[in-house]
Amino acid sequence: MATGDRLVAPPLWPLEARLAALLPDLLVFRKPRGSEPELATAQGVLLGVHVTGFTALMDRFSLSCKSEHDMDKLAHIFSYYISDIVEHVLCFGGDILNITGNVLLALWTVEQNQLSDIITLVAKCSLEIQEKFGIYHTREGQDLQLKIGLSAGRISQVIVGDEQRQYLLVIGRDVDGVQLAQRLAQANEIVLSWNCWKLCEQYMFEVEIMREDEAVKLRDMRISDPFDFDEHFDKCLDYLPHYRTSADILRTALELDPDSALEQTLRKHIMKSLLKKIDEGQPMEYISEFRTVTTVLVSLELHKTEWMLHLCHLIQEAALYISTVIEKGGGQLSRIFMFDKGCMFLCVFGLPGDKKPDECAHALESSFSIFSFCWENLAETKLVSISITNGPVFCGMVGAIARHEYTVIGPKVSLLARMITAYPGLVSCDEVTYLRSMLPAYNFKKLPEKMMKNISNPEKMYEYLGHRRCIMFGKRHLARERNQNHPLLDREKELEAFQMAQQRCLHLKKGQAVLYEGGKGYGKSQLLAEINFLAQKEGHRGLPVTTVTFIRVLPLKLKEADSKQCFYAIQTLMAIFFEIDTCPACYRQECLFKQLHGMVEEPLHCLFNDLFFVKFPLSFRVSHMDDLARQKKVKACFFQVLQKAVRETPLIFLIDEAQYMDAASWEFLGTLLSSVPIIMVMTLTPTFTLCGWAQHFLQSPQAILVPISKLAETSLLRMACWELGVVSIPQELQIYLFRRCFGNPLYCEVLCQDLLSKNILLFHDLQKEEEETSKWETLSANAMKSTMYSISPASSEDQDLYVCTVKDDVNLDTVLLPPLLKEIAVNQLDQLNPEEQLLVKCAAVIGHSFHIDLLQHLLPGWSESKLLQVLRALVDIHVLCWCSKSQELPAEPILVPSSIEIIEQTKEKRKPDTASPLRLREGLSLLQTEDLEFGVPLLREAAWELWPKAQQVALHLECACFLQDLACRCGSCQGGDFVPFHRFAICSAKSSSGTSRFCSYRDTGSILTRVITDKLQLPSPQDSFQFQTKSPRSQEAFTNEHYRTEEEFLDQVNRRLAQTNLEKDMLTTKPCHCDEILKLVLSPLTQHCLVIGETTCAFYYLLEAAAASLDLSDNYMAFFYLRKASSLLGQPSAFSYLKKHKVKICQFEEATFCRLRSEVCFNMGQITLAKKLARQALRLLKRSFPWTWFGVIFQTFLEKYWRSCSQIQPLNNTSENKKKLAVLQQRVHCLSLLWQLYNLEATPSSRRFACLATLMQKNSAKEFASEAQVVSTYVALSQLSQNMGDREKWLHCEQMAVQKSTLCWFSREGLLATAQLMQALAYTKLCLGHLDFSIKLGFQAHEICRHLKKPALENLILSVLFRSAFLKKKFDLCVHVLESQWALISQGHDVLGLACFYSACLDLLLYGEGWLYRPFGECLHFIQHYEHSCILTSDFNVMLGVHASLAMWFAQDSQWNLFEHHFSRARQLVKRTNASLFGSHGFVRFLECHVLMLQKIPEGVFKHTPSETHRQALKYIKEFFSRCVTCPVYHQWVSELKASVMRYGRKESTRPFDTCFTRIWIEGKFLEENNSFEGNLGIQRFVRVADVKENKDEEEIQEYIC
Repeated sequence: MATGDRLVAPPLWPLEARLAALLPDLLVFRKPRGSEPELATAQGVLLGVHVTGFTALMDRFSLSCKSEHDMDKLAHIFSYYISDIVEHVLCFGGDILNITGNVLLALWTVEQNQLSDIITLVAKCSLEIQEKFGIYHTREGQDLQLKIGLSAGRISQVIVGDEQRQYLLVIGRDVDGVQLAQRLAQANEIVLSWNCWKLCEQYMFEVEIMREDEAVKLRDMRISDPFDFDEHFDKCLDYLPHYRTSADILRTALELDPDSALEQTLRKHIMKSLLKKIDEGQPMEYISEFRTVTTVLVSLELHKTEWMLHLCHLIQEAALYISTVIEKGGGQLSRIFMFDKGCMFLCVFGLPGDKKPDECAHALESSFSIFSFCWENLAETKLVSISITNGPVFCGMVGAIARHEYTVIGPKVSLLARMITAYPGLVSCDEVTYLRSMLPAYNFKKLPEKMMKNISNPEKMYEYLGHRRCIMFGKRHLARERNQNHPLLDREKELEAFQMAQQRCLHLKKGQAVLYEGGKGYGKSQLLAEINFLAQKEGHRGLPVTTVTFIRVLPLKLKEADSKQCFYAIQTLMAIFFEIDTCPACYRQECLFKQLHGMVEEPLHCLFNDLFFVKFPLSFRVSHMDDLARQKKVKACFFQVLQKAVRETPLIFLIDEAQYMDAASWEFLGTLLSSVPIIMVMTLTPTFTLCGWAQHFLQSPQAILVPISKLAETSLLRMACWELGVVSIPQELQIYLFRRCFGNPLYCEVLCQDLLSKNILLFHDLQKEEEETSKWETLSANAMKSTMYSISPASSEDQDLYVCTVKDDVNLDTVLLPPLLKEIAVNQLDQLNPEEQLLVKCAAVIGHSFHIDLLQHLLPGWSESKLLQVLRALVDIHVLCWCSKSQELPAEPILVPSSIEIIEQTKEKRKPDTASPLRLREGLSLLQTEDLEFGVPLLREAAWELWPKAQQVALHLECACFLQDLACRCGSCQGGDFVPFHRFAICSAKSSSGTSRFCSYRDTGSILTRVITDKLQLPSPQDSFQFQTKSPRSQEAFTNEHYRTEEEFLDQVNRRLAQTNLEKDMLTTKPCHCDEILKLVLSPLTQHCLVIGETTCAFYYLLEAAAASLDLSDNYMAFFYLRKASSLLGQPSAFSYLKKHKVKICQFEEATFCRLRSEVCFNMGQITLAKKLARQALRLLKRSFPWTWFGVIFQTFLEKYWRSCSQIQPLNNTSENKKKLAVLQQRVHCLSLLWQLYNLEATPSSRRFACLATLMQKNSAKEFASEAQVVSTYVALSQLSQNMGDREKWLHCEQMAVQKSTLCWFSREGLLATAQLMQALAYTKLCLGHLDFSIKLGFQAHEICRHLKKPALENLILSVLFRSAFLKKKFDLCVHVLESQWALISQGHDVLGLACFYSACLDLLLYGEGWLYRPFGECLHFIQHYEHSCILTSDFNVMLGVHASLAMWFAQDSQWNLFEHHFSRARQLVKRTNASLFGSHGFVRFLECHVLMLQKIPEGVFKHTPSETHRQALKYIKEFFSRCVTCPVYHQWVSELKASVMRYGRKESTRPFDTCFTRIWIEGKFLEENNSFEGNLGIQRFVRVADVKENKDEEEIQEYIC
């Protein structure tokens, strides 16, 4: 039962059978005889099986740091081992009385004349048990062995308890005999008690007499003719009336007819918490848990008595008292068992449903109460010993299906008996209990260390002395001290409330009270520490320095025990006030006398004797006062003293944990608040119920209650960075903290410390310049440095700055909670009722967010109405909350109808009685969404950790089987894999394996897995989705239309989009929901596969998740998923032939893995590694890419002539051809990456490689037979040609893309290609200077991208839109575009997109005529911290514009040293740029800087940069015209600059800087020309725009243009 693979009760068992399986036949078939204690006697044979080595094995596990993992293994070993023994005993007709710790006790009840035959039967059973299970080898090296004892004779059965709870005991001399036989036996031995030996057929046994011990060691049985054991076995069955009658079931008790009276009788013997779960119908495998509990063992050593009935009454009295006291403290009396000298009571605090915050304290106090009662009221008690431990245990079912018991197993449980032996006659506890009880140290006494059997490293032990009042006054200081390095976050409102109270107290001369209320961990103590610092700070801003020079603060921290002492809080506060709390006891009276002198009459000093533990002489006046009069006089004296004190110095009381204040102190403070101008600041925890005087205090008009809110996410992130000592943390760590903390600062602090202690983080020096790497395994640091910082790095040069990353082999989702936080969360979980707990535990397996259909799938037997009822209850108390949906776009179904049908069919096969998801949705009429998430911190993680490992695997397997049908693109994208045709490419590898991916769980026997063991495997081609939904007739009609101009193309696009919105069957313009598929399906699916150990499936879905992330422009999360995939493959070998993957993958998946990594590296600026991986992927796809120039020439020849002439066979829809399509698609992606990579370098060699890559991409796209791919390829060729300055090829490719676009309208892929084409056209019109046309195209393309959810393309479109609006002088439109761009990129990690954004902001600052979107300081701050990022250093075009713009800004402020720095950086970049729009823009900015240097900068200003001459400027201008011929929009601008340079060179008049660089902007003439849409796009218009000439110096300008 502990592991889910041995003990699974059938789901249709009646309630009586489930109860009977937990109890022996002795109880099931008995007839109640009267009041308790009930005593009955019978003849029988007892079998005791003791598992040796189990305690030593637990000791080995207790030394490990992974206690939860080790407890799982321990429970698995014991449950697996003991279940076989239980089944074997049942097969021989035995009745399992109990399974206590590592001892099993079985009974055969027969008549006296049948004992000899049954002894023979039991001896045979014992021999077989030793033969089959006598030794069990564990991987830990500790063998488990059996010691078996047999006894026979008269057995007394005793039932003690009351009408609510009853317990069964077996006592008597022969019970002691079986225990003695067990002790005498060695490992693998069987020992018979002397009475058993006398009653058996002795001639049948080979024995060794142990006369000194009066026992017999059984060696073997003499099986000889005519004896036949089978006949003897059949004979013995006649003696066993309750032996099974069916071969399918081991116990007759499980086949009883329903009987309400029997049910009520059986229920008394089962714990209440377990009964609740059984009544709820929870499967037995759902009941077991791993949790931390407090166990108490009460040992009563009794005087020997001959009267059995008297002994029973003694045990009855003790059991009733112990049960009452334990239940009052929140625990349960688990069981009672006898030993040779008395009896023991095992009690447990913290079982499922019973967890309380202070269980250790309750256990200690309950134990001391039991200890006192037994000594004082049980006359026959010889010795009382109690031991208490706290630690992780397994709480659950142990045994077989037919007979099992609910028990607790763990090292701390085994330690209890050892402590009883080591420290008899005491109430002893371990160190963990001592620390977690939070009781005062003077209530304990440290015990000497003693050696204990099988305990190699005993911890410190303490004796609990009971609750005593000690001579002390509480703690003077607060629990937390102010941290000078970490400022208080998000507490401005709370501090403002304190400052306002100070002001009111000062001006109104009335007392003020501020009470801060917040949950545990919200920072109440830290807030008090900050107030303590501010109040004592001289000249605090709340009070003028001239008014107050000193404020006296009296801090006090209370504990729960303080609430039981009357007037304790005021006693301690006044002791602090009189400064006698820290002085030695011998000087206390003298010190107090000095304080009271002049304020309280000396005859009244004796009033304080008992209060402050002093001995003033008793005066005549006080001696005549009664107790009430003395109390009133003490309070009056305190009022008098405090009133006089506040006239001199303001007083502030700081009371932490004020909910623990006693009622008398609340009453005093209420009166003090209304009569003395004093400030009181307190903290409260809202879960506690306050007394009446506290409620009256809160209702005072001078008291204000301030709730403390949780930290905002940004503040929590800053706190985490401070705790870890870094300036930024990775995104997966942010999610880890957000989901576990929910704004709780204590949780954040503890989690960060736990991460550091577990050593799962890596730290990287931020100031170390980022360099390109040639290895994928070393990219984590660069990935983090390329993301936005969480806190601003310090500016000091001597301080080291770091970022952190998570180790590759660490899965944060399975990192266990620290014990402190787990206890808090389990306390919250146990406050729910059983059905709510079960729902939360099942939801925890799914993940932080979950769908109700999947949740119902994990809840066996739950109806829709029950599920919705429990969900609503949990939502009402904020344990769960419905996921919020974005309202930007209309909500559409995420899944296509075919996907929903698949889910319904799958669920119908697995669970015939379960309703379909569609019917379930009908019940959610008032709900906005069907996805929920956890609303309470830590609850999901703690609930997940409660599951045993095997049960976790079974449930995760269920989730994976459910989600695999949904792991596809959304309905708007028409389904399909994120890696195109992924399932087709791997289907042959899957089928060749011949077995299910999850076949290892076939024989588990779990109800969860027996139906779907072979369901979860890699997707099959039959699960594919159709990629074309439009009829061929419509396509044919559409293809007959031919577009000749861009104007017609735009009109047709507008018309088609308008028609599409009216057609219900068109999905192309519906908003994309792939991001939700990634979040709710793919990402959880990878986690489920990893937990159940299916690494092959995990690798498949990790590739899908990475592809989906790249599709959504989330490069960091793509890197995250690929890094997980890398860890599955293992470390690569330096030699390829030695490379062995831990996961067996096909060649296509390896190629896809390389291609995805190449794309991620490209986005991270790792150009060299990206090229290497792209080439490697092509090689795996059986398409090589040359390394040398000769290879380029040869490959170009092949691509141009041989491949273009070869016949391309159209591919049909067969599975084999779709495998080819998958390969072709990956080739196209790789080649597209390669030309983009080589396009970053402006060298002739790189251009040749880029041209070859585009040519190969075009041929592969044609072979792919996808018009959308062809259009995208022509767009790519057009872009490359423009960058290279090839105007004819540029325009030709663009025109071809326009023509081909008529064929690809009827799919989402085609619509994406159309959007890319529209972006390219907008880009072209911008380069040519047709700005209105460019703006119109850009807006239309942006609208399509907004629906397609393509952030990268949308960002590019917005960049083109900004540039067009900027050149058009529409600065209001520029700001609008920048707002849209910021909303798109600010939440992500697109550093290059941010660089483009800030470059645009700088342009607006320089030339925007007063328009401002982002201040210059923010732009400069971004560039300073990311200029060394590989992402930015790899894009020379963008960085040229950025550095040149910064140089222009600094020139305006005459900061020539900063101008020199950025200008020199720009001059290094200018030769490495191309003719793209960003390259041309940066070149223009660089030329402006040159002209500025010639005109404005004095000579000798630069230290490192040589002065520029007008000839060098003209040389750069000539290079601009020769390079940027495909970007004529800037030609007139550059011509203006050249004219200025020429005038400067001829010593003509030098025009001011402002008019020189802004005259074009003031006049704006050429920007207003050629804005109509008339005429075709052709070479004539291109030449006309390109040949614009300046009126002045026409000959010189023409010379450089030519």
